[in-house]
Amino acid sequence: MLRRRMAYSDPSSGKDLLGSRSLCFIFICAFGLVTLLQQILYGKNYIKSAQQFSRLKGDETGNWTGPVNFFDDGSLRPARNGRKRYLDNYDGSFEYNSTACRELRQEIMDVKVLTMVKTSELFERWRNLQVCRWDQNKEETSNFKMSLSRCCNAPSFLFTTKRNTPAGTKLRYEVDTSGILPITSEIFKMFPDDMPYSKSQFKRCAVIGNGGIIKNSKCGKEIDSADFVFRCNVPPINDKYSADVGTKTNLVTINPSIITERFQKLEKWRRPFYEVLQNYENSSVVLPAFYNTRNTDVSFRVKYMLDDFDSQRGVFFFHPQYLLNVQRFWAVQGVRAKRLSSGLMLVTAALELCEEVHLYGFWAFPMNPSGIFITHHYYDNVKPRPGFHAMPHEIFNFLHMHTRGIIHVHTGRCT
Repeated sequence: MLRRRMAYSDPSSGKDLLGSRSLCFIFICAFGLVTLLQQILYGKNYIKSAQQFSRLKGDETGNWTGPVNFFDDGSLRPARNGRKRYLDNYDGSFEYNSTACRELRQEIMDVKVLTMVKTSELFERWRNLQVCRWDQNKEETSNFKMSLSRCCNAPSFLFTTKRNTPAGTKLRYEVDTSGILPITSEIFKMFPDDMPYSKSQFKRCAVIGNGGIIKNSKCGKEIDSADFVFRCNVPPINDKYSADVGTKTNLVTINPSIITERFQKLEKWRRPFYEVLQNYENSSVVLPAFYNTRNTDVSFRVKYMLDDFDSQRGVFFFHPQYLLNVQRFWAVQGVRAKRLSSGLMLVTAALELCEEVHLYGFWAFPMNPSGIFITHHYYDNVKPRPGFHAMPHEIFNFLHMHTRGIIHVHTGRCT
């Protein structure tokens, strides 16, 4: 939780020591210097990460192509030349509980924190694991769901509803914790009566991230076959991308910054935004209206706009206390960031609302597990703001959860 902002009393009030113009100039210079340093550090980290995946020379080549021997007991041993394992030719052919797969899963679980190994070494272990079929571990999944239920309880508090937020409530914002929004009768009418989804309501769910890892995956049909599909921040799902990402959408998040930057806060032309939402058929939309005070009016305008167009599409607002609880939950798991990604929020909710959760398009590195450069998104290569999310740590947790049989992370081509 962010600290409460303290009021500042200037002891020299009334004395113009430097002059307002000088102070303004100093502030602008300082802000520019900090921004420049952030970009330099981010660039160095990005280049360093990319260099780890560059093609290796000499004896190190075995990190990518070393053969492996399979013994009669189903276990794995490095081949005679001592090179590391690379098992692309055996995709998904080993049973989940075979000796070989237990050993391969343990190799990933042995990496307790992301900084324990080079990223290339972690990716090699992940590639090796692809020889194993994924099965859900019922016990691990149940335990994880129970911990989420105790901390967050998505079936009751994912969205702000009339039941969990009665009229007259003084709702506290997620980030601007000093700010309070009185729930008037007009605001109250925008809330659903109760949560539209219940615990483990859906059998198989797909959560679709926007990472370049999904490009050329041909996973569209597999995604569309899921019982419920979550998407992040109204990504394009037209004919150009549908073979990889599918088209089915049941719930899609909308970041208010998208409305502000691309649709002028819906203050003038609203039809272009309405037509964008038409691509998602009858899917519901969810917005972080109570993340901070700036998001509220913009998020409410989405609801008003859809009402004006007589749309039956559901419009929901994340409950700020739910998002705070989710932030605390993942901080314990090592994901500490100014803001969790929309994808992680949806994955967290899906784990309570679905029996089985599959992830597509989730990645946080400039190369895929095979060492090939990929774009940041499947539709563009625009990088995120440095220091805002902790995407590598999010993905690291997903890989561990996959290994434990809690979620299925898809990073290759679909058959």
